[in-house]
Amino acid sequence: MNNERHLKSETPILGTDHTILDFWKWGFSNILTNNLRGIFAEFLIGTALGCLNQLRVEWDAYDLVYKGMKIEVKSSAYIQAWHKEKYSNISFSIGAKKEYDYTTNKYNPTVKRNADIYVFCLLKEKNLELIEPLNTAQWEFYLALTKDLDIYFPNQKTISLNSLKKIAHSSTYEELKQIIDGLL
Repeated sequence: MNNERHLKSETPILGTDHTILDFWKWGFSNILTNNLRGIFAEFLIGTALGCLNQLRVEWDAYDLVYKGMKIEVKSSAYIQAWHKEKYSNISFSIGAKKEYDYTTNKYNPTVKRNADIYVFCLLKEKNLELIEPLNTAQWEFYLALTKDLDIYFPNQKTISLNSLKKIAHSSTYEELKQIIDGLL
């Protein structure tokens, strides 16, 4: 099967009476889980920038490309699907990594931050009864150029929200494109 093609929701799962939509509903509906919240955050940034023209590549060195700029998307939330007794401390991964080359099937020996810009997405709602990841008003976004992360946090693997706020541009979903265009 060609994994480069887009599946339609009504695509049948051969040998069953189910469709790919049934699978998506079953496996990918709880956006409060860490892995799906992160993928959803990438999707949100891609929709704001209009750059969802390529399928997502798992474990790529960056998440999106917009006007030639490589974008890394990170997400965090106060409320987790797996632990609801107290709020999570907000931090984001910013560690340097080796870039994997899918054409040569090898890692680049250089360890660095491979994106040009980072977009940090915070699902900010703290009320379990009101949290709705599909509501963009419940998200805050922070944009930081990689060169600023390299200057102020050269060896850090994670960054707290307070530290991030010192160097990042804050944004709503509606402002994302305009602010990123201004950073280009």
